[in-house]
Amino acid sequence: MRGWSAVFYREILILKTKIFRQLASMSVMPLLYIVAFGYGLGNEMTVNGVPYLAFLIPGLAAMSSMIQGFNIASEINITRFYWRVFEEFQVAPIRSIAYVTGEVLFGVTRAAMGVGIITGLAWLFGIRLSYNFFFWLAMVMNAFLFASLAVSLAMLVRSHADQALLVNFVITPMGFLGGTFFPVEKMPHWVQILLEYLPITHAAKAMRAAALGNQPDPESYVVLGIMGVMFFVLAVICVSQAKD
Repeated sequence: MRGWSAVFYREILILKTKIFRQLASMSVMPLLYIVAFGYGLGNEMTVNGVPYLAFLIPGLAAMSSMIQGFNIASEINITRFYWRVFEEFQVAPIRSIAYVTGEVLFGVTRAAMGVGIITGLAWLFGIRLSYNFFFWLAMVMNAFLFASLAVSLAMLVRSHADQALLVNFVITPMGFLGGTFFPVEKMPHWVQILLEYLPITHAAKAMRAAALGNQPDPESYVVLGIMGVMFFVLAVICVSQAKD
């Protein structure tokens, strides 16, 4: 068994032991948002000529892929600080890139599960969108990016308190400001410029365009691809330094 597949397989085995709790946890947030924001604001509300629920679902999917991809950082920290599993990886004949690949693929798997739940809930609520190749491509690229970032930061933090700060000051603001719940175009111009540097903005834009049957902007995929590669390389470097 290759190194990356061993890391990935270990994570899958752990996930199997808590799969029902995990699925239930992934369902709560999108269900609340659909009910509170969708039906709470009214079925007749539209955004850019699109029913608000149809506008909201792709944004929720983009945010879920970001959160689920990044959440592997907490599990990596548990293996480092409590179970000491990372120490076993340090002495095992597994290359840093293999370890990062296995963890990132698991992050993408978690993200796919979360987005699958959202699309399923949307179907149950009668929201019919196009979940085509470009929709899932943007989802995978976004999850890959944030899972790679998660591995990088997991190697740098020194405690769970530091991890919580990263979520509060990085992930949460991006989730609310990156075009998830409202169009970025409604923000002041200078804010729009800043938001263009956030990967979640491009993920939400691409996934929403694809879901609504429009042609996504290729620039969004280019940005996600470049940033994903950068964070993956950073993750390999951070893991290598942690091993040293």
